[in-house]
Amino acid sequence: MENLPDDHMINHPWLIGGFAIAVVIMLLLDLGVFNKKSHTISNKEALTWSIVWITLSMVFSGIVYFVLDKPHGITDNFSKYQAAYWIEKALSVDNLFVFILVFKFFKIPKEYQHKVLFWGILGALFFRAIFIFAGVQLIKVTYITLPFLGINPETGDTRQLNVVLFIFGIFLIIAGIKSALPEKEGDEENMSKNIGVRLVHKFFKVSTDFDGDKFFTVQNGIKMVTPLFVALAVIEITDLVFAVDSIPAIFAIAPDDPFILYTSNIFAILGLRSLYFLLANSMDMFSKLHYGLAVILVFIGTKMLIMPFYHFQSTVSLAIIGGVLSISIIASLMYKPKND
Repeated sequence: MENLPDDHMINHPWLIGGFAIAVVIMLLLDLGVFNKKSHTISNKEALTWSIVWITLSMVFSGIVYFVLDKPHGITDNFSKYQAAYWIEKALSVDNLFVFILVFKFFKIPKEYQHKVLFWGILGALFFRAIFIFAGVQLIKVTYITLPFLGINPETGDTRQLNVVLFIFGIFLIIAGIKSALPEKEGDEENMSKNIGVRLVHKFFKVSTDFDGDKFFTVQNGIKMVTPLFVALAVIEITDLVFAVDSIPAIFAIAPDDPFILYTSNIFAILGLRSLYFLLANSMDMFSKLHYGLAVILVFIGTKMLIMPFYHFQSTVSLAIIGGVLSISIIASLMYKPKND
């Protein structure tokens, strides 16, 4: 395999700055202009915002191609971005099911759900940055040379094993197998046992009543949190749990460029809110998606395990991921679950 030119997003700070400015402007417009007053998100509005976020992501990936790839006659960074984006997008669909359960359990009115998801996403921006940048640094320092792995015929050096990626690979294969298995009865657990709920009740007094779209209220002179805040805490904890699957998965795509991973990851989760409102009442469209996600997780896990011996080109990984997702969505549309 030929050595590709080594160019990363960190070498183009204006690109990173442009990304940050674009995200901040869009978030300000989202909450401060278009959703200044709480209201029920219509399908038309949700579809519009879904298209906007996907378009922004694709435009940014195009900029990545023209800045990082085209000067060298390659598509490597573009393919990495696209693969990481669609992996996160697909794995995030599981979050939609949890959002539905959370809002149903806490009886969150539809007009307040957008605000909860908005602040939940802001928390995700912060925690994903920690996970991704810390993970990349950890990967860099955990390569070990093992003579029994043999010699890399392309470089003449002894093959190296990355301990972190190897562990992630095993974890993802197990996670993929588990996700393909049928869910047990009673998966819709009592949300009152969620660690987020327990933490809120430990540190705050909790009101059982809503106070409009406020997270905090005052009752009889006592400052309390509303059910909106409790739902927000559950969603934040849930995102941390789901990140345990999605973050290791994208490390297989670009373990040496945290900015490719972070920008693609953020664009994917920013579009998750609008996708929720668009698909909340038609989740049967994804009834077979978990099988596709299982295949993708096993593929990525296997890719991590065989890294010392074989490297999948990013374009090949993107093609496989895109193909599996397309097949699983088509199967979901063709074989919809029957309602009793």
